[in-house]
Amino acid sequence: MKKYLATLFLLISLIFQGNSQSRGIRIGYIDMEYILQNVPDYTEAKSQLEQKAQKWKQEIEAKKIAVAKLKDALKTERVLLTKELIDEREEEIKFQETELLDYQQKKFGPNGDLIVQKAVLIKPIQDQVFTAVQDIAEIKKYDFVFDKSSDLTMLFAAKRHDISDQVVRVITRAEKREQMSAKQLKAQEAKEYKEDVEDENPALTERKKVLEEKKLAREKLIADKKLAAELKKKEQDDKRKQIAADKEAKKNGTVPANDKPAEKTGDVKSEEGNKTDTIPSEGSKEAKAVARAKVIEDRKKALEEKKAKAAADREAAKKAKEDAKAAKKEAEKKPE
Repeated sequence: MKKYLATLFLLISLIFQGNSQSRGIRIGYIDMEYILQNVPDYTEAKSQLEQKAQKWKQEIEAKKIAVAKLKDALKTERVLLTKELIDEREEEIKFQETELLDYQQKKFGPNGDLIVQKAVLIKPIQDQVFTAVQDIAEIKKYDFVFDKSSDLTMLFAAKRHDISDQVVRVITRAEKREQMSAKQLKAQEAKEYKEDVEDENPALTERKKVLEEKKLAREKLIADKKLAAELKKKEQDDKRKQIAADKEAKKNGTVPANDKPAEKTGDVKSEEGNKTDTIPSEGSKEAKAVARAKVIEDRKKALEEKKAKAAADREAAKKAKEDAKAAKKEAEKKPE
């Protein structure tokens, strides 16, 4: 009956929203189970409680084994025992079984230690969630906020109405602020404001993401162009230095060190008889031509890679622009 009333209430609210002449009714929801799983204090306490429960289960299992041993011993020795001893053993077994059932109820029954400690554990978190929901509802003008994990039947719930993450942030912010300096606190408040604005307008978040991707693409393109210009300038400087060195060598009648070919040396006596000349090898011109051809090939390859990269960047920027337009259209289609 409670579920039907809640559904009826929701339908009436939606009808009222459609007929309202002023602003529409704002409805949000939370997922208490999700919130509890993301609150550090609760998860740590829950882990400790689970360890206790595991210990209780081990104790119950040990008691069961002890009772089973008593039963097996009685079954084996029954023919050797008197009626009084058999009655005494059976009474002991019955006492042990009763004690085992009482222990199980005490630890895992409807009013057992596990249920009580769970309630004690969850109560402070529930109070924090209630306070956080009230604050968020007042700030963002929500008329109703439901709990998805409660008895309320939610046939459909759009993710944009889920404020569970906002509740988790509100609960954890207080703990973080206690450990921050004034400067860190100011930065944290700016970050929180940005997060709240993004939660309020998902379309704005998507547009920011697209703009950021475009900015990164532009910065990459500029960096690539700058690198290419620097490489080109270095090549030109090296070429000018090489030309100057060649001219100087020609003027002085010497061969520059970097152009000096492998030489085939042999001692050839001059007219004075105390000077040794070197005979250059015949393959020096071919080696120089091969080296130049390799340099030209490397330059062509680098230029082709740069062109391919620029084309890929342009294509990425174009795709980002198209995605932004599609996201904008999708956001305009969604109801407020």
